[in-house]
Amino acid sequence: MKLDADIKNQLAQYLELMEGDVLLKVSTGSDSVSEEMTDLVNELASMSSRITVEQASLPRTPSFSVNRPGEDTGITFAGVPLGHEFTSLVLALLQVSGRAPKAEQSVIDRIKGIKGEFQFETYVSLSCHNCPDVVQALNMMSVLNPNITHTMIDGAAFKSEVESKEIMAVPTVHLNGEFFESGRMTVDDILAKLGTSDASEFEDKEPFEVLVVGGGPAGASAAIYSARKGIRTGIVAERFGGQVNDTLGIENFISVKYTEGPKLAASLEEHAKEYNIDIMKAQRVKRLEKKDLIEVELENGAVLKSKTVIVSTGARWRNLGVPGEAEFKNKGVAYCPHCDGPLFAGKHVAVIGGGNSGIEAAIDLAGVAAHVTVFEFMPELKADSVLQDRLNSLPNTTVIKNAQVKEITGTNKVDGIDYIERETGTTQHVELQGVFVQIGLVPNTDWLEGTVERTRMGEIIVDNHGATTLPGVFAAGDCTNSPYKQIIISMGSGATAALGAFDYMIRQ
Repeated sequence: MKLDADIKNQLAQYLELMEGDVLLKVSTGSDSVSEEMTDLVNELASMSSRITVEQASLPRTPSFSVNRPGEDTGITFAGVPLGHEFTSLVLALLQVSGRAPKAEQSVIDRIKGIKGEFQFETYVSLSCHNCPDVVQALNMMSVLNPNITHTMIDGAAFKSEVESKEIMAVPTVHLNGEFFESGRMTVDDILAKLGTSDASEFEDKEPFEVLVVGGGPAGASAAIYSARKGIRTGIVAERFGGQVNDTLGIENFISVKYTEGPKLAASLEEHAKEYNIDIMKAQRVKRLEKKDLIEVELENGAVLKSKTVIVSTGARWRNLGVPGEAEFKNKGVAYCPHCDGPLFAGKHVAVIGGGNSGIEAAIDLAGVAAHVTVFEFMPELKADSVLQDRLNSLPNTTVIKNAQVKEITGTNKVDGIDYIERETGTTQHVELQGVFVQIGLVPNTDWLEGTVERTRMGEIIVDNHGATTLPGVFAAGDCTNSPYKQIIISMGSGATAALGAFDYMIRQ
């Protein structure tokens, strides 16, 4: 295997940043993946005098570990980390060589303070754009804490292991041999799940003038606009970037021809950090109450106070709400075709939903699956005609319209779908191995029950200043009754809410 010339030139520049020697211990066999891995590590060694390679016996073959000479740092790649995981490899080389990870000191301190033995394993697909965040976070934790180890496992290279553990979604993380979590996670998310955060971190915080709840495009915009007014601003969020992190290609963000969700999310956070904004990540809000000040309670028990609050908690994938969906989540039921599609190579899968997102998912999946069946509740698809034309041109797709999904069937994993032909009322069954749900969004506003007025769909009702029915509380983005759920519209509504909150304060 030879690296692309452009990639090799970029890699050479990164390898010059290595601060110490690195030993790659390689366990390979006679298979094609082993050959590719051998070529990769040898090419790395040829590009830097700081990298040496030696044969070893590791728990998985093919795999290689990244170590300091004489010291096991606990980072292993089982499979060839190319595609989206190539950056994970580069960062591992740099960090193991002694280059400090780019993380806030408070995060580094929390990682170093973790006690106990933690053996993490992350099952990935090299085409998954969410997987590298998890891999890089756990690799960094392994570098910083000798009690933590991490192995990245390419599902395509270890199919039998993935199938035996019935892993049908990536990234999937196991801790000490047991399921830990599935889906995109940042280091803050992992630390929160490990229980390293407590309410004492927030005891000494002075009241804010504007507290933004949610870190997506609307929340970031609201926080930046508020901070630019010179007022005390805070932002509390489960993850910065929100659902944008789960979006692959973005082509309608005006002035930017193309970008990807994780890149935009990182840019939002980077921009916010240019201002005096108190950013509190990996925190979930559970209650809001108006007293002399507005109080926002976090799930860890901490209470933040502010003169005004801007709710920008966004939305999440809408569930079908049928038997089998919850039971088989990550066991054949999935929501991200880009991430999980490769796990269904050569299999029959279904896409639920005939809108743009559903048909785009079906087209994407048709490239890897043996067959894709689209189920649409209405008599006609809602997707743009150009997408329908593309779908109809593919030989391995079927569209079933006027169909009500009744149940997702299976035992330990999905084996089919029962649906009702709405025209006749008869129930039909289709045998398949995967179901991708693409039926829109539901706002993340359950925690506001009885606090502000919402639509029957749960969307927060706001006026043209972004104000809700509770004085001092504003809202923006996909959690509101804005008719269009778009990144650029969310950003504008965040700015509107921030200006509305400022106007509210100066008039009180």
